[in-house]
Amino acid sequence: MRVTASDSPAIAVRRSRSVRTFWIPFVFLAVLSSLWALASPLFSVPDENAHAAKAIAQVRGQVIGAVEPGAKYLVVQLPPGYHYNHSAMCFLFVPEDSAHCAVHFGDGTGSSTFDTWVGAYNPIYYYLVGWPSLLTDQGEAGVYGMRIAGALLCSALLAFGFQAALSSRRSRWLPLGMMLVAGPMVLYLAGSVNPNGLEVAAAAGLWATLLRLLERHDPLSDDVGLPRAYLWTLVTVSAILLANARSIGPLWVVVIVAACVAVVGWRAARAFFSRGRTYIWVGVIAVGMLFSAAWTIATNGAGGQAGANDAPLVGASVVSGVAAMLRRTPGYVQQGLGVFGWLDTPLPWMLYALVVVAIGVLVILAVSGAGRRAAVVVVCALAGAVLIPAVVQGVQISRTGLIWQGRYGLLLYIAVPLLAAWMLSRAGGSRLDFLSVRVVRIGLALCALFGVLAFFTVLRRYVTGFGHGIGAMFHPEWQPPLGWELLLVLYGLATVGFAVWLGFQTGHRDPAADLPERPVDATIEAASPAVPGGR
Repeated sequence: MRVTASDSPAIAVRRSRSVRTFWIPFVFLAVLSSLWALASPLFSVPDENAHAAKAIAQVRGQVIGAVEPGAKYLVVQLPPGYHYNHSAMCFLFVPEDSAHCAVHFGDGTGSSTFDTWVGAYNPIYYYLVGWPSLLTDQGEAGVYGMRIAGALLCSALLAFGFQAALSSRRSRWLPLGMMLVAGPMVLYLAGSVNPNGLEVAAAAGLWATLLRLLERHDPLSDDVGLPRAYLWTLVTVSAILLANARSIGPLWVVVIVAACVAVVGWRAARAFFSRGRTYIWVGVIAVGMLFSAAWTIATNGAGGQAGANDAPLVGASVVSGVAAMLRRTPGYVQQGLGVFGWLDTPLPWMLYALVVVAIGVLVILAVSGAGRRAAVVVVCALAGAVLIPAVVQGVQISRTGLIWQGRYGLLLYIAVPLLAAWMLSRAGGSRLDFLSVRVVRIGLALCALFGVLAFFTVLRRYVTGFGHGIGAMFHPEWQPPLGWELLLVLYGLATVGFAVWLGFQTGHRDPAADLPERPVDATIEAASPAVPGGR
């Protein structure tokens, strides 16, 4: 089909909108996650010392740690300027005190070796974030650089999710859904040296881009958004990074793909799998998944048999493991919403209420007012967020013990608000469109308030400790780079700015919707570059 003059306004509008819906979220997310990277002391994120040591050693050629007599884990060599002193983590599990006791990383007092329990992990993440350590021999600067590199990578993946979600004309509820996806805990992990951040960001990108790609294959859909080739690129990158973030990654890819196919329905799925090009892209993803599985098997990256003192319930039955997980589910959900540090920095209970209300309203509206299919999708998402982690940990509990944390299930938790908003934005939720602008903007305000207060709480924990009143913040015992005051102001401005922009997207009506819609064939799609601008 030839592109006529009457087509060009619609195409130009969509191209401009898709550019904005990537770059604007990316800038906000990059700023917010980078501020999280600066806000807490080095190694205050779970297992960050082990992951940082591996990344530092790996980019210098030591891809797998060495076995050394007397060492429980694989040992990596650290270069001058990066010698590790355990006193850098003196503040762990003492939330009443500040981080002033911590020695400076690489100050010359530490050891040139580190026995790390992640020494054989998949190397892809560590190459992606470890390179800044090659640019400086100052240990603290190198690790902060690694944190920011991870923050930028995760922000790009999250921004691709925002782009896919908001590029459609039917996305009234998705600004709130995506704001809930990119909550404080996700941004906190993104701004750390821990593959868990990449895992959640890649999963968020995969959820949103795959749902949009599947909908693009629905024969009855008249919503022409991003080109299929571009969406396929985003899906492939997200899936491969998710598969290689942690040893369990291939399973998470399968779970998300199966869930997305079930959400969009048989008509779109049949059209999707009837196209020959689908299998080329699937083959590329399969290669990435096979690499992850092969690496884990070859290096025993999933770990061996745990000792009786390593974790609770080592040697327990599957049933006991599942039951223990289900009993602990409320705690895991709290951790997913925001328990920072090495699980030693929870938020005040009243703060959790802000985000729980926003999620709860989305879920209730989707279940009660968006049709039977929406109710089934959201209820299944809730059930999956509870049951899948229980089963995954339960079947491994004899070997690993009970080692699950809420952050491991974040990629399932974020699906609940995302899918609720997605179903409300489809045709079945049209009866509730009159509520969308007001509800979404109130929800965005709650999310913004929650994010800023969570950021302040974490700053307070390390600047003075919870053992002192808030007024002690003006007499800090520890200061992050740039100072806590500037970080808080910047975080507040960025959060409010992001929420306001998303609020405008809620009431946005694409002018192209008023133009006659035409089917778009491969000729037009081929003319659209596979870049964040898309079409």
